[in-house]
Amino acid sequence: MRLFACDHCGQPVHFDNRQCVRCGHQLGFVPERLAIYALEADGSNWRLVAEPTRIVRFCANAELDICNWVVEAGDPEPFCIACRHNRLVPNTDTQQGIDRWRRIGQAERHLFYSLLRWNLPHPDRQQDPQGGLVFDFLEDAMQGGTIVPARTGHDEGRIAIRAAEADDVAREQARTSMNEPYRTLLGHFRHETGHFIWNKLIRDRNRFDAFRAVFGEERMDYGAALQQHYDNGPPPNWQENFISAYASAHPWEDFAECFAHYLHIVDTLETARSFGLAVDPYGYHEMAAAVDFNPYKAESAEQLVSAWIPLSVAINAIQRSMGQPDSYPFILSPPVIAKLEYLHGVIRGA
Repeated sequence: MRLFACDHCGQPVHFDNRQCVRCGHQLGFVPERLAIYALEADGSNWRLVAEPTRIVRFCANAELDICNWVVEAGDPEPFCIACRHNRLVPNTDTQQGIDRWRRIGQAERHLFYSLLRWNLPHPDRQQDPQGGLVFDFLEDAMQGGTIVPARTGHDEGRIAIRAAEADDVAREQARTSMNEPYRTLLGHFRHETGHFIWNKLIRDRNRFDAFRAVFGEERMDYGAALQQHYDNGPPPNWQENFISAYASAHPWEDFAECFAHYLHIVDTLETARSFGLAVDPYGYHEMAAAVDFNPYKAESAEQLVSAWIPLSVAINAIQRSMGQPDSYPFILSPPVIAKLEYLHGVIRGA
């Protein structure tokens, strides 16, 4: 995520900032411009300080400090372009529910920033009643005094995410029990949206041949493949061909995992570029890298990976110096890079 600036006073601001600490103006994110603007109150609405004739209002979720995105004042839709995809949300009658909703909303807007940067398809259920993108954030159930965790997954555009994943303790327990090296809310959003993108850009456009040439035969029984993975684990030496153990379960999961990692890499490289970060270890010039290009307009996945590997190695080393686990505990093998290259072409062609 790039660093933004208050367009009134030039103060650096971040993606989720609501107010400029220098000039005091309210800040709002204008999604069609992918930028943050200083605002002044205009009755129940707001006007852009730099464009006084532009009148907007905040997303309805701003009432609970969930969202800082705006919509046009005359738009009949109460929610912003991201929040209008939500159907079932956490219980806002409790503080726990509100806290979860805030963390979930933050991750969701981060996802939509990338979708909007690339102009990837994201029809809602009004635009596409059968396969539009919709989110259900599900509460755990109680059965006989035992908590039954809600399941995260995707089904024809419906993405279900367990609301408890917004709690650090619950998410870490799930990560440990499933022996995963990495588990985040944003990772869930990116992975499950990868399934949706596969539907829209591969299946619905009949681009199976190119997909199968890279990821393999997706027509194998999905349920049986997952059960095989859960019963027996990944194949030996899976790291040679897959970004994660779960990616080895089925080509659909492989695509979704690679899509999530492509977004991880591009978004983090944009952050590094925005802050002017570069690595050039003394005596190890082969590990030098600088993000001197726009990651969202990279020429190839190879260009991204060439900058990402040295940077991620440095970030991991810093994490270890703080007694923290690696931020990016994954290996980008040549077959994985080839999959990212395929994704790069799919995204650019969208």
